[in-house]
Amino acid sequence: MIEVLSGDRCVDCDICVEVCPTNVFDAVADDHPVIARQADCQTCFLCEAYCPADALFVAPLSDPAPPGSGLTDEAALAAAGRFGEYRRWLGWGKGRTPGSSRDENRFFTARLRALQEETGP
Repeated sequence: MIEVLSGDRCVDCDICVEVCPTNVFDAVADDHPVIARQADCQTCFLCEAYCPADALFVAPLSDPAPPGSGLTDEAALAAAGRFGEYRRWLGWGKGRTPGSSRDENRFFTARLRALQEETGP
């Protein structure tokens, strides 16, 4: 289940909002998306896999982590390298350039291109 969206890491691309099949996230204008419906999370890990900034942590649980759990402690998760862990397991390595042959994140590429068109080069 989705447990953490790191405000320090998030780049406000809203990819998590777009890829979530159960509409767990809400986009917020000029701010980070929010976990709005955690109970609807089906632990599919799509948000974590597609996040280009490794700002999300999905715990391998079907219910929310209990209060005080290390699975909700952002600093502990960061120190343990847990952000982006699932994406790395999939082989979607950090450092891919959008549009390159290593870019396997079509949502990020599409969003980046749209932002570039809005703001210019």
